[in-house]
Amino acid sequence: MAIMAGVPKTPGPGEVPPAHLRVTNQDREHVVEHVKAAYAEGRFDKLEFDDRLERAMTARTHGDLVPIMNELYGANAVPQLASVPSAPVRQEAPAESNERLGGAIAHLVPLIGFPIVGPLLLLLTGAKTSPYMRKHALEALNFQITVVGTTVLLPLTFVGIVLVPFIWVAAVVLSVVGGISALTEGDFRYPLTLRLVK
Repeated sequence: MAIMAGVPKTPGPGEVPPAHLRVTNQDREHVVEHVKAAYAEGRFDKLEFDDRLERAMTARTHGDLVPIMNELYGANAVPQLASVPSAPVRQEAPAESNERLGGAIAHLVPLIGFPIVGPLLLLLTGAKTSPYMRKHALEALNFQITVVGTTVLLPLTFVGIVLVPFIWVAAVVLSVVGGISALTEGDFRYPLTLRLVK
């Protein structure tokens, strides 16, 4: 069967994806799990671990991820990056205490007057090397964006003016619950939240 010129072919199972092909969150997480496993085996030190983890989590294309896998497994690693749906078998290491604290801070900082800035700063700093902190910072950021947007738009109607104080009280309660959940390694998701930031 002929392939039209200029139309890229989707890589099949075991085929090397093109370096320019954009990666998915699942692709990044797949490589992060390999990096964590290699670190647990003592194959490199904390500094090398942090470097590879940051590169994996900020990767945009397969060309960014392939070198990391090559460093771990050699040329045989490349086919493992193909986006082939499979049932992932993941045994995540428990989050360290500083990761749990960072996740809790992402939920609780908005309570002291930094609704969007707090989670955003955490997302741009500590969350770059911690999937756990990133997950909680993203959830908190999206929730705060939703609350701020609702607070601005609802007062345009009479009913909205009445609802705003209840929304604020609910936001405080949910932020506290999210913070406690992060400290206890929970997987917390805010209800009725627009998840604009991925």
